[in-house]
This record gives sequence, structure tokens and C-alpha cells, in this order.
Amino acid sequence: MANDTLEGNRHRGIPRQAGRSTTLLDAVEGTLADFLAAQIAALDTVDPALGGLARTTRDLVLAGGKRLRPTFAYWGWRGAAVAGEPVEPLLPALAALELMHTFALVHDDVMDDSATRRGRPTAHRIFAGQQAGATDPDRFGASAAILVGDLCLVWADQLLARTPMPTATLFAVRARYDRMRVEAVAGQYLDVLGETDPDCFDIDRALLVARLKTASYTVQRPLQFGLALAGPADPAIDDAYLRYGELVGEAFQLRDDLLGVFGDPAVTGKPAGDDLRTGKPTTLLLLARRLGAFMTPAGAVNPAEGSGGFNPAQIELLTRRIAESGAPARVEAMISERVAAAVAALADAPIEDDARAALTELAVRATQRPA
Repeated sequence: MANDTLEGNRHRGIPRQAGRSTTLLDAVEGTLADFLAAQIAALDTVDPALGGLARTTRDLVLAGGKRLRPTFAYWGWRGAAVAGEPVEPLLPALAALELMHTFALVHDDVMDDSATRRGRPTAHRIFAGQQAGATDPDRFGASAAILVGDLCLVWADQLLARTPMPTATLFAVRARYDRMRVEAVAGQYLDVLGETDPDCFDIDRALLVARLKTASYTVQRPLQFGLALAGPADPAIDDAYLRYGELVGEAFQLRDDLLGVFGDPAVTGKPAGDDLRTGKPTTLLLLARRLGAFMTPAGAVNPAEGSGGFNPAQIELLTRRIAESGAPARVEAMISERVAAAVAALADAPIEDDARAALTELAVRATQRPA
């Protein structure tokens, strides 16, 4: 079962009940598609322009992605669920995490003024293109994208509310869900602050951003969210998920830091060197700076001053100097250390063996990915 944990294996079988041919991710996709079709139909009756807004939102939600959050939530639930308990009633809750994820991505792209996401135009670029003849299409695009993110957050709440569960379970699930959202916003604010005032950042603060912005809503809270769906939480499982989630989430962000500089745009779906252009004070870049790598053709400077504007030749030079500094090797070591510690945190946790195996594999695959 552990081999069927990510999208790349979606057709090999499902980590679910025997006798079903669809995968978990297919089931999540189907739940999203059905829900979004109903929302489009409802908005179409109000005004065709609103139906168009809803269709663009649907396309963004269903535009691929790793679907890590529902996957971690599923295994968080599976680790503590009663044997043979069906997952179908929980699909709205699992799918709601993808709507929340789209909210975060769309707003993040507006803040970063990113041109592409998953190899396609970002939401604000799509909407700006739809109004290319307007006086200020970029402003329209940013405004529309913010509303798309807001809509996804509302829809996530509506979809979660469709999950049948006892009142006590609902309160426990909502507590994890709400904390996840607050931490994601807090981490995003610190991320924006880092680009604006990089001198206030050091490696410890960069890792704090990783824990809040990435670890919390990608791994840690989805695991605990899934555990809450299983009923009253065993404190030993909760503690293990907390530790595992923090470590894997940090490692996930450290991999993102490396991909932001060294990733292949054909694979990542994003332009190369984006973090260098924006001056984002990631752990990788802060390490490289400490090791003396921040040298542009104009002399010794910190590219995290926020001025950006590097041309391709300067980006290539900075990338080479960062590589030569030894910072990437240190970040790779940090990733390996965290993955090993995360796997160890599950060793004695009282969870089902198939969940332990799946989470062990996920720890590796989520942090060794090419995009």
C-alpha cells in the first residue's frame, strides 16, 4: 500500500478498501469536480460573468498538483481508524484541503507577482489577459485573483461542512483546520516581511517561516486533521504526528528553497531563479550569504535587498556562486537529517502498520521531489 501514496502511482491501486478500482486521488478529484460543477451552475444563474469566474476557479483547482494535503490527512486518519472503516464519507473533508490550498497558492502568486504556476499562467495573469483592452488589466487581474482565493476559502468551509461526523469530532476537526489556516497566514506574513526587510531575518527565522507557512498546512495539521476525523485522538499518535509533520514540513520547504534556485523550469513549472529575483531570505540563500556567495558583477552585495531586476546572466552567475559556496550541500544534509528524525518519530507510535509504511515513504518522496 505504501507504494500508492502520491499522484505518480494513482492508477496502481488505492490505499483503501479491497474491491474498489479507483484511487484515493481519483476520489478526491471526483469530489472536487462534482462540488465545483454545482457551484458553477449556481453562479451561472445569477450572472454569466460569475459563472465564468467559477469556471476559471475550477480550472485552477483541478490543474494538477501533488494533492499532498489530502494524502497526509488520509494517512493521518488511516493510522488511527477502525479497521475496515470506509473513507467515502470523509472525502468532502479531504477535498476541502485542496480548496484551501488553492486559496493560499492564488494569493501567494499575487503577492509574488508570479507569472506561472504548474507551467500555466497564474490566476492574476489569466484574468488580466481576459481584460487586455482595459485601462488597467493588471489591477483587474490582481483583484479578481484575490476574489478567487477568497471564494476557494469559503468553498472549503462549505465542503468540509458536508462531512458527516459527531459534534465532538466536528469541533476537534475544526480546531485543527482553523489553526492550520491561522498558521498559514502568519507564515505568509513573515515571508512577505522577509522580502521587504531581509536584514531582520536569520536562519532560525527562515525555519520558523518554513514551519508556519509550509510544515503546518502541508503536513503537520493535515495529519492531525485526519487523526481528528478518526475520533478521540490518542495523545501518543498526536505527538508523533506533530513531530513528524514539523520535520517533514521543514524538509519540504528546504527542498523548495533548492528548487527555487536550481530547479528545472520545464519540471517545476516556474521560472528559474525566482527566489533570487525577489530577494526571498530562504535558508539556502542565508547560508550562502554567510558563506560569502552573494557577489554580483557590481561587487559584494546582498541580493536580498529586494531590488531584484537581475538579468539572466546575473542569475546564472549567482546560481553558480551559491553552488560553489557549499550551501546546497548543507541544505541537503538538513533535509536528510529531518527525514531520518521524522521516520524515527513514527517508529513507536501506536498507528496501523500500513500507515507507518506509507508515511515513511511519503517523508522521502515529498522531500526528494523534482518539482
